[in-house]
Amino acid sequence: MIKIGNAPCSWGVEFADDARNPDWRRVLKENAGAGFTGIELGPVGYMPEEPTILAEALSEFNQELIGGVIFRAFHDPDAWDDVLDGSIRTCKALAAHGATRLVIIDSISPRRAPTAGRAAEAEQMDTAEWTAFRDRIATIAKMGAEEYGLSVGIHAHAAGFIDFEPELERLLSEVDENILGICFDTGHHSYAGFDPVAFMTKHISRINYMHFKDINPKIKANVIANRTGFYDACGQGIFCNLGDGDVNFPSVRQLLLDSGFDGWCTVEQDCDPSGNTSPMDDAKLNRTYLQSIGF
Repeated sequence: MIKIGNAPCSWGVEFADDARNPDWRRVLKENAGAGFTGIELGPVGYMPEEPTILAEALSEFNQELIGGVIFRAFHDPDAWDDVLDGSIRTCKALAAHGATRLVIIDSISPRRAPTAGRAAEAEQMDTAEWTAFRDRIATIAKMGAEEYGLSVGIHAHAAGFIDFEPELERLLSEVDENILGICFDTGHHSYAGFDPVAFMTKHISRINYMHFKDINPKIKANVIANRTGFYDACGQGIFCNLGDGDVNFPSVRQLLLDSGFDGWCTVEQDCDPSGNTSPMDDAKLNRTYLQSIGF
């Protein structure tokens, strides 16, 4: 059974300590009001880490906690303590509420942000740096899978060091599939310059979780042509409402159905928490669109 959820990043919540973040209870309430019954944790520390407090609020708004994302600098060896702290806290929070999906994302690197979407220009790690980077990801994946019983997925992300399809496939070939699957993000794959449906067709057996995101093709073409960096591209609105971009969601749905995919697909409508958009309106539009194509 395919279930549709949402995430706090759809309200602009990317970092737990951002003063612009909306109140976490408001996010739960508006997510429910937009027709969703599941939500991600968001950056650990945004929602209360005291299980009783969060459990009561999830129950109040009829929400199921789906999973959580570790969005940390896996590429930076000096950031390991921060990566480990965020990972352990996220795993504990998910386990406390019976959530099953752990997502690993290498966060945005200053070395990669200027070339987001342009694989040919992106700086690459040398062999030693890549090996250490891969092993840090594998260490957290193993912890999540074996110590906490979570279904772990690597998530390619623009402006990180797992961005483009060859990097993602290299990592998958080098880390045991029993500890690391794929959280596949349709929008980031398109932004990177690759075909989401083609990748899904090839790797559907390893995809254990989905993030639904769409990309405005005109803005994407402009930012690639103008060599625009990641942050400016986000400010220009490269991530659009589902169905308004270049991702073929009807084909995505058919692939998931044909493969017997069972579980959550989570909407991520990234936005600026202080921007002019209405996250709840976008959430309603995204839910309506997905319903219109059979989700």
